[in-house]
Amino acid sequence: MSILFHAYPLARTALFAMDAETAHEVTLSGLQRAYDCGATRRLLHAQPKAPCTLMGMTLSNPVGLAAGLDKNGAYIDALGNLGFGFVEVGTVTPRAQPGNPKPRMFRLPRAQALINRLGFNNQGLDAFLANVRRSQWRSQGGVLGLNIGKNADTPIENAASDYLIGLEGVYPHADYVTVNISSPNTKNLRALQGGDELSALLDRLADKRRELEDRHQRRVPIAVKIAPDLTEEQIDAIAGILPRHGIDGVIATNTTLSREAVAGMAHADEAGGLSGAPVHELSLAVIRRLRQKLGADMAIIGVGGVMSGRHAREKIEAGANAVQLYTGLIYRGPALVGECVSALARA
Repeated sequence: MSILFHAYPLARTALFAMDAETAHEVTLSGLQRAYDCGATRRLLHAQPKAPCTLMGMTLSNPVGLAAGLDKNGAYIDALGNLGFGFVEVGTVTPRAQPGNPKPRMFRLPRAQALINRLGFNNQGLDAFLANVRRSQWRSQGGVLGLNIGKNADTPIENAASDYLIGLEGVYPHADYVTVNISSPNTKNLRALQGGDELSALLDRLADKRRELEDRHQRRVPIAVKIAPDLTEEQIDAIAGILPRHGIDGVIATNTTLSREAVAGMAHADEAGGLSGAPVHELSLAVIRRLRQKLGADMAIIGVGGVMSGRHAREKIEAGANAVQLYTGLIYRGPALVGECVSALARA
């Protein structure tokens, strides 16, 4: 096993001494250098085999990278070679935007959690697609998801226009597309999860997909990413809407606005979405409810607080078909990928 895995606990001490966003950038740059010099090239092939299907796609294993870690799609190959069965990058918006003012990312180590209010900071669709086209992940058999959102200055009543631009741009380069309507850091975005708003958005996206399918002669699955802070009634309404519009999957869940699990901790009162260990149980509840309402056919990707192989198994037992990692990687390092794959290979 690569020294990269064993060295991470030492590296984490140095990284955690930095501002969280700076450490994020340093880690990605270091990972890219390790990939470029071949240090991670064998990790992908060293993972246990746990083949599965997801939204009609064949995966080498059901452990994926969640969107948000690589917003601009600049590190697809380096991240994929950590052993993931699929990689999702973005969220990308039609136009470049800086996101919210810094500091905007905070660690809560006692809770194995993060709070971020990044605000869809990204270089825009053109730069994103240039990065995606340069990557080799798909040509080497990897599965790539591209996550789309709306610009912060686009009025919520015009949000569909941004999603349509995003869908048209990413469609030829994606194995699946995720529609992110659940970030808490873009004003009013979560309003798109409401029944009428969601139905109207998905109706337009379904029409655009039919047009793109004819043009490109391939059907690209679409997933919708939802929040963990929904009521059972809201979850039930979403579960009723998604199949009517031909949606292929749901990603449960994004970050939470709840602070119950971290009350009294340093940074707990910072605005933004909370990720990491405290989201695990919230996500499980949403997954269970979705599976109960959706039946067996629609894919569910479980994300939120997967900090161990046991957590990955619990997501699958709750009804998910696959899982994604983000904050767990920051606390556990790349060894978490193999631990989760191994746990699901034994399940």
